[in-house]
Amino acid sequence: MAEPQFNAPLRAPAGAPTSGVIHVRTRLAGDFTVIANALLQRRGSAVTVGVAGYILSLPDGAPVRIDALCEHFTEGEILISRALRELEAEGYLERRRERGPSGRLRTRTFFHDVPPGDDPERPRPRPRRPEPLPRPAPEPSPRPAPGTEPHHVPDHEPEPAAAAKTATTKPGPVAPEPTGTEPGPAACPAAQPAPDPRASVILASLRIVDRRLILSRREADQLAPAVTRWLEHGVSPDDITTHLTTRLPDPLRARPARILAYRLGELPPPLPDRPTAPAALPWQTCDGGCERAFRAAEPGRCRDCPPVADLASAC
Repeated sequence: MAEPQFNAPLRAPAGAPTSGVIHVRTRLAGDFTVIANALLQRRGSAVTVGVAGYILSLPDGAPVRIDALCEHFTEGEILISRALRELEAEGYLERRRERGPSGRLRTRTFFHDVPPGDDPERPRPRPRRPEPLPRPAPEPSPRPAPGTEPHHVPDHEPEPAAAAKTATTKPGPVAPEPTGTEPGPAACPAAQPAPDPRASVILASLRIVDRRLILSRREADQLAPAVTRWLEHGVSPDDITTHLTTRLPDPLRARPARILAYRLGELPPPLPDRPTAPAALPWQTCDGGCERAFRAAEPGRCRDCPPVADLASAC
């Protein structure tokens, strides 16, 4: 009998794959998170999947700001912010602006384990195919009376060419003439308003402040409506330029248009109403002879000239 060879490979268990990963399952009774395979198996950045799994494992109320996530992960602010943008674009992450009890606006973050509208449906039972009904026996056709020709019924529909020829020879119903009350043809859609020229100038001038912010014409046209909303909100062009060009990541790992669109996504809160300044009094010329100009509601003398009552008493 041959000696046993201890270096021989062990025999694979029955039913196990011969290549690839083999899972060793452990039934967990607590401290675990259920994550959909669609999220774990998404193609793209592994950082995005890791950030999503970490957020799903956190309890409600835990901070998920960029700085809080950077304290947990070794990746920097750029990769973490890019992962949050990808999750928000796919519907997993949702940011809402809500007004608190004190009246201040705040941003609340909601994370969906399945994006809205993609909820998996339960498998429905396959409907049974109804059994065909028995066809009735054909009735014998009556014999035509002598001297009359039998009416021939075609077994199939006429060809399209024959049907069209028949339709052209037979007069159809006359269409009624349109009246003033009936709807006419659809009017051409109104042309969209042209973008604010100030928004185009602001976007084109960003490369003067930062040479990396070079936008194409299409990107500038897409960002112009957002800049217009900021201008209508009372923000000056200088403040918009400062908001878009300060604290940019170095180097830029994404298109500048995506960073600018993210910064223009949320409008700032409106400014409080300023008290109206009192109206200035009109200028008056002194009647005392000094011809000095002073502000007063009615013509008279300045404060250096004696009033008229004192001159009358002196006389």
